[in-house]
Amino acid sequence: MVSRRNVMKAGATAGAAALVTTTAAAAARGSTPSATPAHGTHTGHGKTAHVAAVAAPFAVRMPIPPVQKPIASVANTDFYVVSTRKAQVEILPGTRTEVLTYDGLFPGPTFRVKTGRLAVIAHSNHLDMPTAVHVHGGHTPSSSDGFPTDVLDPGKSRIYSYPNKQRAATLWYHDHAHHMEAEHVFRGLAGFFLIDDPAQAELRLPTGNYDIPIMLRDARFADDASLIFEHDDFQFRNTILVNGKPQPYFPVAARKYRLRFVNASNLRTFTLRLGNDAEVAQIASDGGLLAGPTPIRSWSLTPGERVEIVVDFGAFPVGSQVFLDDAVAGPVLRFDVNRAAADTSRVPDRLSTIPALPAATKERAFTLNFNPSTGQFLINGQQFDAERVDTEIKRNTTEVWTVTNGDTLFGIPHNFHPHLVQFRVLARNGQPPAPGEAGVKDTISVGPGETVRLQATFGPYLGRYVYHCHMIDHSASGMMAQMKIVP
Repeated sequence: MVSRRNVMKAGATAGAAALVTTTAAAAARGSTPSATPAHGTHTGHGKTAHVAAVAAPFAVRMPIPPVQKPIASVANTDFYVVSTRKAQVEILPGTRTEVLTYDGLFPGPTFRVKTGRLAVIAHSNHLDMPTAVHVHGGHTPSSSDGFPTDVLDPGKSRIYSYPNKQRAATLWYHDHAHHMEAEHVFRGLAGFFLIDDPAQAELRLPTGNYDIPIMLRDARFADDASLIFEHDDFQFRNTILVNGKPQPYFPVAARKYRLRFVNASNLRTFTLRLGNDAEVAQIASDGGLLAGPTPIRSWSLTPGERVEIVVDFGAFPVGSQVFLDDAVAGPVLRFDVNRAAADTSRVPDRLSTIPALPAATKERAFTLNFNPSTGQFLINGQQFDAERVDTEIKRNTTEVWTVTNGDTLFGIPHNFHPHLVQFRVLARNGQPPAPGEAGVKDTISVGPGETVRLQATFGPYLGRYVYHCHMIDHSASGMMAQMKIVP
């Protein structure tokens, strides 16, 4: 359960830091250290961890999170209500697990909004800990962005407003209360936030029942099916959940599907393949559609990243079972091709026009690193301080940021996510970005010793925002900084 003790664990000891650094690189990429115990092995924390199969694989259907309905719509505004509360849900078959939820759902309900249409969401907090809701990838006023210390206290309610004046994209929302965000997200406070653009209908991409959001994450369970949370606990989080279920199946027709993936893990990276290295079309990344489809046979997602693909299950005979495999965890989802279906959808050669890059007026450099002597995760040598403005930026100016992962000694991976804006990737290690990173993004992997160059225009809103590593256990421990957008 969330506790003050866990909140304060962000200040790790140097001894614990040494353990983190020895295996962090492999674990955060999704690999399992050789010391991982077998199912039921005692972990030294009073409970035992489920790290092998938790039930017969592919015995439960993958659910699709329900779409939240507005309670009212007026002119160009839709009004919603949602509550944050504990719930008992079935994750491992035949058991109940206490989780933290939005409206009692694990994952939370999907908000499906339209570009340019205001969404006003009244959140109420029925937990015993503060929360802060952040729409990841949203261009949002600072008062509604979920600044880590701008929290919603227990028993209180507040309004969050989302103008949605941005490209159609697969976004997601999650808790961001500082020092508590890692545990809150681990225990369930996350859901999809999808922005649709009616103008894209002419593309004739798969829609409706053939447009499927898929949230991937890992978890650690005790023998009583309760969740076990510890900061930087990568080696025992070995149960992979797909839309909240371990190794589910999903029936599909022999036709094209649009699959929207988000990695909602705290630390794990997924590297995914479909079937026997089947070729699929990547059509979008974090910030929406690419300029054109990119044929791929595998795709990687660090925490917070999104990828959209189109799969033609018509390439498989009816009766086929097609597995989604992770490079480390193995099969995580099975698609059952169980029927024929008419299909008028397509994947056009041209998907979108990527916004032009304005001239940059300033360049900045940021280094992400872990200090093993203090157990601190740092940006430019400093831990997060809500009272300190690290970067002041004039509204509507364009900057180039060079982000470097300085953790070469222990090989700790990081990634990077600025709030308010999405960016273009100019280069990775001096080379042009790969096609899948050539669109609009808001989260970028930065492996040990790697450097990425990013360009963004900061606006249109004023106020304070954060940028941080989205390996969220790292940001909860201080790998975060504050920027202020000024007139």
